[in-house]
Amino acid sequence: MAGVLTGFAIIGVVILVGYLVGRFELIGAHGPQAISRLVFFVLNPCLLVTVLADADVHRLFSALFVITSVAAIVAFAAAVLALTLVFRRRAPEALLAGAAAAYENAGNIGLPVAAYVLGNAAYSVPVMLFQLVIFQPLLLAALDTITGERRSLRRAITRPFVNPLFLASVVGVLISVFDLPVPDAVLQPFAIIGGAAVPLVLIGFGISLRGQRPLRPGTGRTDVAIASFLKLVVMPVLAWVLGALVFHLERQELFAVVLLAGLPSAQNVFVFAQRYGRGLVVVRDTVLVTTIGSVPILVLAAALLA
Repeated sequence: MAGVLTGFAIIGVVILVGYLVGRFELIGAHGPQAISRLVFFVLNPCLLVTVLADADVHRLFSALFVITSVAAIVAFAAAVLALTLVFRRRAPEALLAGAAAAYENAGNIGLPVAAYVLGNAAYSVPVMLFQLVIFQPLLLAALDTITGERRSLRRAITRPFVNPLFLASVVGVLISVFDLPVPDAVLQPFAIIGGAAVPLVLIGFGISLRGQRPLRPGTGRTDVAIASFLKLVVMPVLAWVLGALVFHLERQELFAVVLLAGLPSAQNVFVFAQRYGRGLVVVRDTVLVTTIGSVPILVLAAALLA
């Protein structure tokens, strides 16, 4: 337990540093965007290649992948059904709120949590594979169709497959599955560059917390509450039920699957909301609420299962 709390403390300190960087405007107005693009296009892909190249193939396509998929699908469906049938929200807003309830921040937060708390960043990769390969293409295709942008349907379906994280995952998985003899001289530059991913991700996230004012009246607080409850409570509980009672996972694997299910909503969903101009405030507030609320959830999971 002490090691787990130490891991969370490390993450918290680095995020605090990022918040202070933003608070005192040390890197200028365009700094956060530059960090985000650098992490997305360069650092995280390099990290994924090195992590997956050394990963156990059985872990990538294990019960963790199945449990992650089922928990996300249940949370997404519950949010969409509740918001459309009970609260009469329009379909695009309901889909985006459902995505906020199910789409885990497996990259920006999941990789550091897996690295520092679970001791292996590869734990978060099955979550990312499900989201990049299955969930994201279907979500974007549905949004394109519902919002009348059918001309971009093909692009929406193929876009995730040119995502740098997806391409890096494919390269790393191929190296691992076929045990390709890649020289250290080739992998070491990826390892060095990827080593900067986790701290910069956490610093960038800390910067993004400055100046947020969530849950103002008239901004869809009911939608935020539903999505946040599904993300922070329903998904971890469902992951535990499936992991413990259905798949009978060992303690470390069960801890990993519950911890990852308790991750906050991904900022990717906010990017989708910006793209379609729908549900912006609800998604933004859900990301922020779940990010703050995930801390006690993750600590509780560690206390019970670590």
